[in-house]
Amino acid sequence: MDDSDLRRLLARGLDGIAAWERRWRAIEPDATLAVEPGAADAAIDELLERLHDNYPFFHPDYAGQMLKPPHPVALAAYLTAARINPNNHALDGGPATAALEREAVANLAQMFGYDRHLGHLTSSGTIANLEALWAASRLHPGKRIAFSSEAHYTHARMCELLGVQTSVLPVDARGKLDVRALEDADAMRDVGTIVVSAGTTSSGAIDPIDTVTRRARERGWRVHADAAYGGFFTLIAGEAAAKMDPAPWAALAHCDSIVVDPHKHGLQPYGCGCVLFADPAVGALYKHDSPYTYFTSDELQLGEISLECSRAGASAAALWTTLRVLPLHARDGLGPELLRCRSAASAAVERAQRGGLLAPVIAPELDIVTLAPLRRGERAAASAISERTEKLFAATLRDRRRPFYIAKWRVSAMLGRKALPAVQWDADECAVIRCVLMKPEHATVVDDLVSALERWPDL
Repeated sequence: MDDSDLRRLLARGLDGIAAWERRWRAIEPDATLAVEPGAADAAIDELLERLHDNYPFFHPDYAGQMLKPPHPVALAAYLTAARINPNNHALDGGPATAALEREAVANLAQMFGYDRHLGHLTSSGTIANLEALWAASRLHPGKRIAFSSEAHYTHARMCELLGVQTSVLPVDARGKLDVRALEDADAMRDVGTIVVSAGTTSSGAIDPIDTVTRRARERGWRVHADAAYGGFFTLIAGEAAAKMDPAPWAALAHCDSIVVDPHKHGLQPYGCGCVLFADPAVGALYKHDSPYTYFTSDELQLGEISLECSRAGASAAALWTTLRVLPLHARDGLGPELLRCRSAASAAVERAQRGGLLAPVIAPELDIVTLAPLRRGERAAASAISERTEKLFAATLRDRRRPFYIAKWRVSAMLGRKALPAVQWDADECAVIRCVLMKPEHATVVDDLVSALERWPDL
């Protein structure tokens, strides 16, 4: 689908909203809201000029940060619902979109294998993780929260915000939580919750969730899965073509809480995160009494199970509508698109290994590719590799013929000594190339992208 489809769908949506509005008596907009058409056109033109100061996030030659264009259906649904501007904090603020949110969230819970759940959408994965850790801190008061050194930095930040002590656990050579640390008495002292990552944001590494959940049942730990980036890949984890280990993904069903971001691989506009709890009894933690909030239903409402108050009902409408046309299935709907991204990452690493000028740092498990400018068999200092990376980053960005937009990852010496044993660690960290191939169109540019990265010896 392209812009013409978006315009058609949006016109259809707005016409439908206009027909709905005509059910009430006609009103004239207040004069204070009047804007001269010329002034409005000029403001939009100025906005467009400012918006041109962006990288081409929509394009496959952009492989930098985790930015993926929303699907036209999602955009059309979002803008259609935004014309009403419902607020999913309370049922009175958005009865229709509250129902859509419940249905969409139930689909996500089923995707992870939850038989029952409590959950809702959030404005971001950060807020969703905050909510999950808040619940964990109240269910295990005074207990530590443990996570790996490669877990998203917001876990440490949110624990600091909540006043919860933490344990940072080491990772292995693949960037995964090292399960041997679970036997470390000092590291696991007073731990009540372990955070596992279903796709670290640095390399896409998948923690051994199956092993962690088994140990957790024995030790009485809660397990929270941060699947903000990788969660949707659970759809294809059992597909042979994906070349993924299905065991960690199947174990998500045994986690106490899960966070996933539909505004990443769910093709949604920002911001749309989601938090899910396996036990609906967690809802008791949210009990509050507001003198101006009242309820028109006996059912537990979304505003009663969220730390956020105002939440865009348009986000729920967009996700629900998208899942109607691209359902959560492995072999149709979202599945083939995810497989395309996964295959692009595998192909990029295979291409780099054939060339012998780029060394994979972490073998990709999702669609994130990490490469060090290091010849096969070469021994080089971390500082030298960082210098090469910086030059390559600048050169690919400024190439007037065909720029590629990539990212950098600062690998810590602690992980790097395991992942890159040929590197001489004369620094605490080493900058390497990181490419996020999260658009299905990335499969068409793999050879060109790797060829561009192989220019580093000539820079």
